[in-house]
Parts: sequence; C-alpha cells; structure tokens
Amino acid sequence: MLHGRTDAGVHALGQVANFSIENTIPLEKIPLALNSRLKKSIRIINAEEVGKDFHSRYHCKKKTYQYRINNSQYGTAIYRNLEYQFPLSLNVEKMQEAAKYFVGEHDFKAFKASGTSSKSSVRTIYELEVRKEGDRILINVTGNGFLYNMVRIISGTLLDVGLGKIRPEEILQIIQEGKRERAGKTLPPQGLYLVKVDYTNE
Repeated sequence: MLHGRTDAGVHALGQVANFSIENTIPLEKIPLALNSRLKKSIRIINAEEVGKDFHSRYHCKKKTYQYRINNSQYGTAIYRNLEYQFPLSLNVEKMQEAAKYFVGEHDFKAFKASGTSSKSSVRTIYELEVRKEGDRILINVTGNGFLYNMVRIISGTLLDVGLGKIRPEEILQIIQEGKRERAGKTLPPQGLYLVKVDYTNE
C-alpha cells in the first residue's frame, strides 16, 4: 500500500492511499469491506479507480493542513486529544498579519525539525489563514509540500506572534535567516489535521 505521510499523532480528515487489488468486489463496496476489518480510529469514506502509475504521495500537487488551538482558560476534557489547549490571551489580528509573510515560495529551513530527509527546504505556500471561532483559533495552510514538523513550527511561531514575542514583520527576516532557533516552538501533534490532498493544480 502506498500513502501520503503525516507526523505521528497527527489526525487526518483527507488522507489518501492507493493499492492494487484483484477481486470482484464492486468499487462502491470497497469502503464498507475495508471498514469492517479496520479499527474504529480509521474509516474509509471513498474508493476510486486510478491508473497503474498513480502514487498517492509523489503525485500530490497541494496539501491543506489545519492546526487547532483551544484558547480558553480551562480547555475541554472531551477534545483534549483533538486540539492544543493554550490558556493565555492571543492577539489574533497580529497573527493574521504575520500569516501573509509565509505565503509564496521560500526556503523554509527555519521551520523544519532536525532529521528532515528532504534534500531541499524550498516550498511554496499558496494560502495561510488564521481565524477565530469562539474559543478556538484555526490556522489553515495550503502548500505544495511540507517539511517535517513544518506546519507545527509555523503554528508555534504564529502563537509567539499572538503573545507579542515576535512582531509580524519579523517573519520575513526569520525566513531569510533560516535559523531554527529564531522561529517558534513545535506545537504538539494532537492539534494538527491533514484536511485535504489535491492531485491537480487547480
């Protein structure tokens, strides 16, 4: 089986995998058949036939991730493993201002964890949005690819902007310097979701 990758502990709403199979199960019945054998934490929601040369990881054109921060004072017991609880007040407007500096093609060396196997740290971010929904702050980012822990480090950097530790305009300088210690901390994996994988440039 071939599939795209996410960090350990990260959730996936739109993960894609491909595999070869030889049987007479109708295509629309495959999700039901697989779900009957999988543990409850994994659900197959759709199956499509693709060409033999299709690779769910290497043919990906864009990915969208979301990082969820519960910014209430006490957090929530029910969603404790599904979001990152941070009780201190955050300036969302400053975070939104900082987000625009990430958009575009950059060398994101400062936003990768040690142990990254990628030869190049140049990536393109097409969109980065920060929005507040009640007690939650949602960070949505779409790019052509992401380095190891990149989204979690970007989110940690935006959190530092919200705390006033980093000015929004400093983001471009941090990118240009390429020093990991200049960026924010790596936020925990439970707040991160792979939302969507796109295989076209549209």
